Amino acid sequence: MAKSENSNLEMPDDNGNLSLLQRWHIDLPLLSGLFMCLALSLFVLYSASGQHIEMLERQVVRTSAAFAAMILFAQIPPKYLAKGALYLYIFSLIMLVLVELFGDISKGAQRWLNIGFMRLQPSEFLKLTMPLTIAAFLARDSLPPKNTNIILAFLLVGAPTILIVLQPDLGTGILVAVSGVIAIFLAGLSFWWIAAGIGLVGVAIPIMWNYVLHDYQKQRVLTLIDPESDPLGAGYHIIQSKIAIGSGGIYGKGWLQGSQSQLDFLPEPHTDFIFAVLAEETGLIGFLILMSIYLFIISRCVYITLNARSNFDRILAGTYTFTLPFYIFINIGMVSGILPVVGVPLPMVSYGGTSMIILAITFGIIMSIHTHKKQTYFSSRN
Repeated sequence: MAKSENSNLEMPDDNGNLSLLQRWHIDLPLLSGLFMCLALSLFVLYSASGQHIEMLERQVVRTSAAFAAMILFAQIPPKYLAKGALYLYIFSLIMLVLVELFGDISKGAQRWLNIGFMRLQPSEFLKLTMPLTIAAFLARDSLPPKNTNIILAFLLVGAPTILIVLQPDLGTGILVAVSGVIAIFLAGLSFWWIAAGIGLVGVAIPIMWNYVLHDYQKQRVLTLIDPESDPLGAGYHIIQSKIAIGSGGIYGKGWLQGSQSQLDFLPEPHTDFIFAVLAEETGLIGFLILMSIYLFIISRCVYITLNARSNFDRILAGTYTFTLPFYIFINIGMVSGILPVVGVPLPMVSYGGTSMIILAITFGIIMSIHTHKKQTYFSSRN
């Protein structure tokens, strides 16, 4: 086995013992990238929140909880995740049904379960359990998967997606569906299945427009096409966001100096539109720094995926890895005016709790896939 660039992570010490990071199944390069991303997040969030230190303190607490969840899941060997995938999927479906029957309604959407001391949004958990379920299901047999297994996999993706869209939460529904489709694709999908899927999407678009999308969702699409048609109404937010991004230039206006964010022209500047704050205050330089950090994280996850030891590990790590750039593209495209506004946070940067914890858990699972492989190697050596 070749010695990697991080010898202290790859090999036991002189006494044959594992280092502290190895015992806790932590991958140092990936952890470093996440810390850099979260440091940038707190830097921008302080400005985006209107310099409210209380919001920053709450984010630090949520970030700490997210990292604790990441470390916890890094301890679980992948084989146990595979065994529990079906039970997690069933539990997620039951939670979605309970939301449909008893969920709290807020702003016209029924997405939350009130369990007394907190409100849960079960659809967020599908971002975690959907790839896990598809990877476990398809990896049971040889790959590429048989047509029967592919059809069943698409049914597994479709059931929770429909329940989420009915809440209505089209944005989360699309993200959950995409994560499942990526897992199926990584298992080895033939060209004919891909072509059929593209054709099916083409047929589904007019059907969804006429029978599935709500009026406000249609308005978001129409606003995307021509936001200036209603500059003080539906198009106001996206126009202000584009002004913020464009006015940042190369170097930005300076930290805490953004006019659009500091004067409350931007909607939800600390959550969905935090990228507009970053672009206005730090300009192209800040954008390139953020993209470099994301690229480093994704590259490390790709490395771990390529070196995974089983089909299940490769599909699962690959799906979690390639959904991350999709989330990034959706958020930046949304605030830049090239995609409809669907309420997708910028990963590891936007203010929030549930989405950050779920994302941190996926990184913990990726670390587990990498470090438990090494643990097996060391055991065989000793």
